[in-house]
Amino acid sequence: MNTSQERDSFQDAFIKNFICVALGIIINHINGVFVYTFCKNAVFYSNSRYILYIHLVTNDMIMLSVTVGLHVVSYAVPFMQVSLCCFLLLLGNMTAKNAPLNLAGMAIERYIAVCKPLHHPQICTVKRTYILICLIWMASTIPALADVFIIIAIKPLSFFNSNTLCILWDIFGTQQHRDRATVVEIIFMLFVWLTLFYTYFMILHIAKNASTDQASAKKAQNTILLHGAQLLFSMLSYIAPFIDMYLVPLFPKSRSNILFTTFLLSHILPRLLSPLIYGIRDQQFVKYIKSYFSYKYEHSSSVKPY
Repeated sequence: MNTSQERDSFQDAFIKNFICVALGIIINHINGVFVYTFCKNAVFYSNSRYILYIHLVTNDMIMLSVTVGLHVVSYAVPFMQVSLCCFLLLLGNMTAKNAPLNLAGMAIERYIAVCKPLHHPQICTVKRTYILICLIWMASTIPALADVFIIIAIKPLSFFNSNTLCILWDIFGTQQHRDRATVVEIIFMLFVWLTLFYTYFMILHIAKNASTDQASAKKAQNTILLHGAQLLFSMLSYIAPFIDMYLVPLFPKSRSNILFTTFLLSHILPRLLSPLIYGIRDQQFVKYIKSYFSYKYEHSSSVKPY
């Protein structure tokens, strides 16, 4: 979030917020098309891959809405009640953690589909998929609750009724919070990267077997590689503060523009990757989306004005 709104002119602030809101609406609209397509076609309901994918898209929509909302609010109403700020920051933080964990789950599903195809229907059931989604949310909720408990332990309850700048490290900036964040991020990233590497190389090994469906194995390999690419983009949110710390002292007059650029690259644009990487590559999704838009076009064309 750009926290330097006091240095921006009205024109600069308007342009930056307009860009954020416009990108947010466009990306959420694109993601919304996939969510709508999923909800309107029961054929997707029984497939664990599509359930995990649509959870990833929905998670991105929530994260994007919260992030853009906080960015706009930081300009319009910079001081916010701590309790509301905590809720929004933690929700954004939880969804940020959900994304890589969801990618790991999708990689495991592809590994089972290729390496254990006979067991895939028994392992990757709809019920177990929703249990996995619940576990993902649980894994991201526990660190968030830990942050709240740390605040309760070191600050009076009246702190939650006070007003403050809604900035993550202003609220959760104690050494305990930083230590907790470092440990959790390392554990999460190690788990996700090890999962991606393991599933990729196992699929690569299985693909060398002549009895394996080569096309399916190759597609699964490419999918997991794309998981890795998306994870790299997701990690921009972790390295963005370090980029800011390095560039801002070098170009102090461009501080606001640097913060805004890293904000776009780390929090906004990566949310566009899910529909581009998975949705457009999936022939079944594309087929239903085309039929939906074709129906709308034909329906609108058939309506004649009086």
